[in-house]
Amino acid sequence: MPIYEFICSDCGGEFEALVMGASPDIKCPKCGGDKVQKKMSVCAIKAGYKFIGTGKKASSGGCGGCSSSNCGSCGG
Repeated sequence: MPIYEFICSDCGGEFEALVMGASPDIKCPKCGGDKVQKKMSVCAIKAGYKFIGTGKKASSGGCGGCSSSNCGSCGG
Protein backbone atom coordinates (compact mmCIF):
# COMPACT_ATOMS: atom_id res chain seq x y z
CA MET A 1 0.00 0.00 0.00
CA PRO A 2 1.86 3.05 -1.20
CA ILE A 3 1.88 6.53 0.30
CA TYR A 4 1.21 9.20 -2.31
CA GLU A 5 1.62 12.97 -2.20
CA PHE A 6 -1.39 15.09 -3.15
CA ILE A 7 -2.24 18.75 -3.69
CA CYS A 8 -5.73 20.14 -3.09
CA SER A 9 -7.21 22.14 -5.98
CA ASP A 10 -9.53 23.99 -3.56
CA CYS A 11 -7.09 25.31 -0.93
CA GLY A 12 -3.66 24.49 -2.39
CA GLY A 13 -2.77 22.36 0.62
CA GLU A 14 -0.22 19.59 0.15
CA PHE A 15 -0.45 16.30 2.04
CA GLU A 16 0.38 12.59 1.97
CA ALA A 17 -2.11 9.74 2.08
CA LEU A 18 -1.89 5.98 2.35
CA VAL A 19 -3.80 4.64 -0.67
CA MET A 20 -5.71 1.39 -0.32
CA GLY A 21 -7.46 0.12 -3.45
CA ALA A 22 -7.60 1.17 -7.08
CA SER A 23 -9.73 4.33 -6.86
CA PRO A 24 -9.79 5.62 -3.29
CA ASP A 25 -11.77 8.65 -2.12
CA ILE A 26 -9.04 11.04 -1.00
CA LYS A 27 -10.04 14.23 0.80
CA CYS A 28 -7.88 17.16 1.82
CA PRO A 29 -7.24 17.07 5.59
CA LYS A 30 -7.04 20.89 5.66
CA CYS A 31 -10.33 21.89 3.98
CA GLY A 32 -12.11 18.57 3.37
CA GLY A 33 -12.18 19.14 -0.39
CA ASP A 34 -12.22 16.17 -2.73
CA LYS A 35 -10.62 17.90 -5.73
CA VAL A 36 -7.12 16.57 -5.20
CA GLN A 37 -4.36 15.73 -7.66
CA LYS A 38 -1.58 13.22 -7.17
CA LYS A 39 1.83 14.91 -7.21
CA MET A 40 4.87 13.46 -8.93
CA SER A 41 7.16 12.18 -6.19
CA VAL A 42 10.80 11.18 -6.15
CA CYS A 43 11.98 7.86 -4.83
CA ALA A 44 15.13 7.14 -2.86
CA ILE A 45 16.78 3.83 -2.14
CA LYS A 46 19.41 3.56 0.56
CA ALA A 47 22.32 1.40 -0.55
CA GLY A 48 24.90 1.18 2.20
CA TYR A 49 25.50 4.74 3.33
CA LYS A 50 24.36 6.48 0.11
CA PHE A 51 20.92 7.38 -1.16
CA ILE A 52 20.45 6.50 -4.86
CA GLY A 53 17.86 7.87 -7.27
CA THR A 54 16.42 10.77 -5.29
CA GLY A 55 16.46 13.11 -8.27
CA LYS A 56 18.02 15.79 -6.05
CA LYS A 57 21.59 16.95 -5.93
CA ALA A 58 23.29 16.83 -2.56
CA SER A 59 24.48 20.07 -1.04
CA SER A 60 28.14 20.91 -1.33
CA GLY A 61 28.92 19.39 2.06
CA GLY A 62 27.47 16.09 3.16
CA CYS A 63 24.00 14.70 2.56
CA GLY A 64 20.98 16.80 1.47
CA GLY A 65 20.08 18.54 4.74
CA CYS A 66 23.29 17.70 6.61
CA SER A 67 25.91 20.40 7.09
CA SER A 68 28.72 17.92 7.84
CA SER A 69 31.32 17.09 5.22
CA ASN A 70 31.87 13.66 6.73
CA CYS A 71 29.07 11.09 6.33
CA GLY A 72 30.47 9.07 9.24
CA SER A 73 29.55 11.89 11.65
CA CYS A 74 25.80 11.78 10.96
CA GLY A 75 25.28 8.19 9.87
CA GLY A 76 24.05 9.26 6.43
